[in-house]
Amino acid sequence: MIIFFSKNNKIHYLCRPNYIFYSPVVEKQLKTRLMQNYELMVIFTPVLSEEEYKAAQKKFTSLVTENEGEVVHENAWGLKSLAYAIQKKTTGLYWVLEYKAPTDFNEKLKTQLLRDESVLRHMFTALDKYAVEYNAKRKRGVKTGTEKAEVINA
Repeated sequence: MIIFFSKNNKIHYLCRPNYIFYSPVVEKQLKTRLMQNYELMVIFTPVLSEEEYKAAQKKFTSLVTENEGEVVHENAWGLKSLAYAIQKKTTGLYWVLEYKAPTDFNEKLKTQLLRDESVLRHMFTALDKYAVEYNAKRKRGVKTGTEKAEVINA
């Protein structure tokens, strides 16, 4: 085993050629660098009761936090009509979750979403810095420039 220091005095361990193992401090720094902002939209089946709907939301938010993620914002839209029928259902319970998580976490979350029978559809979106800024402004109530103009009838 060879131990060497990089330019900024970080300890690296080299066991075999092409394999670098980092010290725990460096590993933690690398994990924090690999955090990415995501938005998840889920359409749940409309036959869920209010308690089941809340339990399903809690299940996925706890999955994010258990895997070193952070829930930024969640928004339950409620019952909306679908553009086309999915599994012979014309309505669905919409839920949007904005979160930060390691880049490899989405595969675990996708597996859980596909296994859950109450989920009709789901969609992940990776958010860039502009989308994160836009969402933060929208949550604070600051005008973003995309609002519809109000028509006042005189």
